[in-house]
Amino acid sequence: MNRFERANAYHKKGFNCCQSVLAAFSDLTGLSEQASFDIGGGFGGGAGTGELCGAISGAVMTMGMLTPVDPADPVGSKKRTVSLSKELQKRFSEKFGALRCRELLQNKFTPDDTTPAAKAMGLTGHCDIMIVTAVEIVEEMLAERS
Repeated sequence: MNRFERANAYHKKGFNCCQSVLAAFSDLTGLSEQASFDIGGGFGGGAGTGELCGAISGAVMTMGMLTPVDPADPVGSKKRTVSLSKELQKRFSEKFGALRCRELLQNKFTPDDTTPAAKAMGLTGHCDIMIVTAVEIVEEMLAERS
């Protein structure tokens, strides 16, 4: 099972968007599935407020785990991680026109060429599309770094 399928399967089991994205990368982050579920538990539905989409939150957490802080340079480390977070959010916003859960939920998205994994999987559920696309963006960004 690839990360897209894994993230979608977590969501189908009832885990929120953040938990689903974060847990899909547990093999790289070193977090157990349980730790991913625990950490991401409060971030679904825009942390319950309709604000930043949980799928983005999970993706940002993943990038943070994969960009460790250098204790000798905490400011530089923070800048690097924030830069990655901004880039991730920019790419997500370019696909969906928003970052806020509430706004995203108001729109009806159909997977297209901007969301290849969601399209290939035949997804139609709103959050499923957001989750798989967030995973896709993280994978793209990781591939660019290697």
